[in-house]
Amino acid sequence: MQEQLSRDDLSHFERKLRERLSVLRGDVLEKLSHAESYAELAGQVHDAEDESLADLLADLGLAEVTAEQEQARDTDAALKRLLTGTFGSCTDCGEPIGRERLEAYLTAKRCLSCQRSCERRRLEPVPPTL
Repeated sequence: MQEQLSRDDLSHFERKLRERLSVLRGDVLEKLSHAESYAELAGQVHDAEDESLADLLADLGLAEVTAEQEQARDTDAALKRLLTGTFGSCTDCGEPIGRERLEAYLTAKRCLSCQRSCERRRLEPVPPTL
């Protein structure tokens, strides 16, 4: 069984979460700026190949933004768990997640055992309906 996080641990993770959220927000703003530039470029070029490339770059930029926004939401949710006193406790079983897992995956909301179970359930085939 894992031990509960200490106050020093919680302060450490709060600092890391806030730093991560700040970086993600900056990255999102930067990538949105680039995506807009590519979209503008696509509208200005008259060659179909160049326009396709600009569209592709804009789409890739937006996909990165979407992924980073999801990470920001996960980070924000972890901060809220920290402020409500549930950070570091598994949302499924209530057991402590463990410092090492949180260091590796800062926004973890499940212990390793529950996460494995969750992933197995996701991979199980859905039975056909009649």
